[in-house]
Amino acid sequence: MIITLLIIGGFMGLGIVFMNGKGSILIAGYNTMSPVEKAKYDVVALCKFMGKMMFALSFSMVFWLLSDVYDNNSLFYFGLVLFIAIVVFMLIYMNAGNRFKK
Repeated sequence: MIITLLIIGGFMGLGIVFMNGKGSILIAGYNTMSPVEKAKYDVVALCKFMGKMMFALSFSMVFWLLSDVYDNNSLFYFGLVLFIAIVVFMLIYMNAGNRFKK
C-alpha cells in the first residue's frame, strides 16, 4: 500500500511539473529528437497534455489503493482497465494527427 502511495505521489509530482510546461526532457521520444525536430513541436501544449494524463493515471491508481484498503479485487481490476484505457487513449491521441506540431 505504501508503494502504491509513493507511485501515485510520483505521478502527481510529474503532473505538476508537466502542467507548468516544464519537464519535456522526461517525455520519451521527444528528448531523443534533434533540435531541428524539437523546434517543430509546441512544447508547452505537449507538456500540459502529459500533465493531464499523469493526473488521470494517478486517479486510476487510487482504485488500486482502495482495493487494498477494502480488500476488494474488483476495484483493482476497474483501476487496471481504466489505467490501460488511458494509456491507449494517450498513444492514439498523441500519434494520430499533428496535434502538437506548430
